[in-house]
Amino acid sequence: MIIIEFFRRLLSHLGLLQQRQRSRRQLLRLEQHALKDIGISRADAILEAEKPFWKE
Repeated sequence: MIIIEFFRRLLSHLGLLQQRQRSRRQLLRLEQHALKDIGISRADAILEAEKPFWKE
């Protein structure tokens, strides 16, 4: 049963990493007014998107 829990947590963590990567790519697609609405500059969006998927 321990191995099942290990794989469950591993899959959960991989899903989190995938979502982080997807969110960062989506930031790059936002138009300037949308970035302004959420309080992020284009430069901030680019810096965030350039981060490796494993970094928060």
